[in-house]
Amino acid sequence: MFQTLLNVFRVQELRNKILFTMGMLLVFRVGHWIPLPGVNQDQLTELFEQAQQSDSALAKLANFVSIFSGGALSQSTLFGLGIMPYITAGIIFQLLATVLPQLKKLQEEGPSGRQKIMEYTRYTTLALCVVQGIGWLSFLRSQNLIYVEWAQNPLWWVMAVTALSAGTVFLMWLGEQIDKHGIGNGASMIIMAGILAGMPGAIRLVASSFNPGEPNSMGWMSLIMLCAGFVGVIAGAVLMTVAQRRIPVQQAKHTRGRKVYGGQKSYLPLRINHGGVMPIIFASSLMIFPTVIFTQVREMATAGGASGTWAMVTRFLADAFQPGTFLYIVLYIVMIYFFSYFWITVQFNPEEMSKQLKEHGSFIPGLRPGPRTAEYLETVMSRVTFVGAAFLALVAVLPTVVNTSLGVTGTVSQFLGGTGLLIVVSVTMDFLQRVEANLLMRNYAGFLGSGDEGGPKLRGPRF
Repeated sequence: MFQTLLNVFRVQELRNKILFTMGMLLVFRVGHWIPLPGVNQDQLTELFEQAQQSDSALAKLANFVSIFSGGALSQSTLFGLGIMPYITAGIIFQLLATVLPQLKKLQEEGPSGRQKIMEYTRYTTLALCVVQGIGWLSFLRSQNLIYVEWAQNPLWWVMAVTALSAGTVFLMWLGEQIDKHGIGNGASMIIMAGILAGMPGAIRLVASSFNPGEPNSMGWMSLIMLCAGFVGVIAGAVLMTVAQRRIPVQQAKHTRGRKVYGGQKSYLPLRINHGGVMPIIFASSLMIFPTVIFTQVREMATAGGASGTWAMVTRFLADAFQPGTFLYIVLYIVMIYFFSYFWITVQFNPEEMSKQLKEHGSFIPGLRPGPRTAEYLETVMSRVTFVGAAFLALVAVLPTVVNTSLGVTGTVSQFLGGTGLLIVVSVTMDFLQRVEANLLMRNYAGFLGSGDEGGPKLRGPRF
């Protein structure tokens, strides 16, 4: 491993890319501490700390949003909205491209068409920033977290929305610079940096609650189970991230003169977790609404003096859809399965894949090219998606189980599963694979065991 790290920094181009990426992430973290004027930062931090210690809908919403903003909402900084509006706009156009023929035609035009779609994505990102910024500032005003002299000033609202939008646009630009001059996916690297920024705080919480022998505190057994669960979940996430179902593919033979060409054997890799983290993101975001809605209905019914059947129904629904309850977890798992198959339906096209195999003179042994191959691919993908969705459901529910069984707060339990863990694992694996490709291109051994174990096979370019 030490030799591999030396090889990484021995290659000048790779070293410059890594240092540039680290510099851009450092700029992101510096902007995390620039506060938004007019907001009472002390009361806002106190509100989020109280929410983190409870199981309310606000706590779940805060944990979910902080994944994509790096916790910047708890301080209301210029990067408070994070890069989530840009990710949302990208997902919107990715889904619309499968429905609207105009966008699909633009995608098929190549780099020029994709550049046009990227331009639409940026405009949509700006519109989402304005909407989300107004919504966030309205929430702050409803909680009396904006100073009175600013809350009724229209110029302050224009300034605040503009500042939040500019912060997201700047993060979008940082991500594009990482894509162009750095290594790794820029937007994903920024999200991962925001998630990992909360790890020191989680470690401090574990250290403060660790007091063996004291009641209602964490002991040695709980700490060992917590560490073992952390390592085990990461190992399982890595395994399922890279897991594939390999379908054998045979290339057709053809004769030219006296020579026979083709006939090579290869395989078609189908990822077990093809949807990645998207099903959990969709399910988590939608599960916030029933919790908030039914809680509000119960509070309105109680304030209105409701009694009898209506009061009992509202109380049952509000209690049943609280995070960690049986009905909530069952519905959460059902939605993860639904969005896993929905994402496969949108992203995976067996007819197009069968057509490409046929055009390249390849076929799956034992299957005729065309509809029979497409039907087989769809069947296999449906089966592996069931396994991938089961893994996603396990990872998504694990933080809730840890929170209730070990009494660990959500700040700590989010590193034992859920969206944040999958994002960190996926982005880290992508980063390592890109570094691996750069090393192997220069005949160096990589991180993942490729090449000679003893070091470089040839002397690479030096500086």
